[in-house]
Amino acid sequence: MEQSAEALSTIPARMNEGWNNGDAAAFTADFADDIVLVDFEGTVHHGRAAVVAFNQPVFDTVLKGSRMVRSEVPFTRIVRPGEAVVHHRVTLVMPGEDEQRSSRRFMQLLVLVWQNDRWEVVTLQNARLIPLETAMALDSAAG
Repeated sequence: MEQSAEALSTIPARMNEGWNNGDAAAFTADFADDIVLVDFEGTVHHGRAAVVAFNQPVFDTVLKGSRMVRSEVPFTRIVRPGEAVVHHRVTLVMPGEDEQRSSRRFMQLLVLVWQNDRWEVVTLQNARLIPLETAMALDSAAG
């Protein structure tokens, strides 16, 4: 693997393929052993083994058959040699759904380092993309 922005942009595609196959080990194949992953609800997972242990049961039950679609990488940036960021956007489609719901559009910010002769994701932050109007409606509904 090469230390280039183009090589970085292939990582989200591999993550999506692992997700779409319901395979937590494949989903996390580009993660460092000591990754820190923050899911869209704000839960922090420490370590690749913990991420696999959390995701595989979810892939086997409530998210079984879900798919990541409309994947795009708006930017990659090598911040300095051996350190990079990737911005990824993707939509989650649940089993049996034909249309993509805007409420299931996510963005991910990945921080990567070059180690073990490859790019490894050391931090991943997930966030749900919702319009400002929706956020404001949720705020007013909460009281």
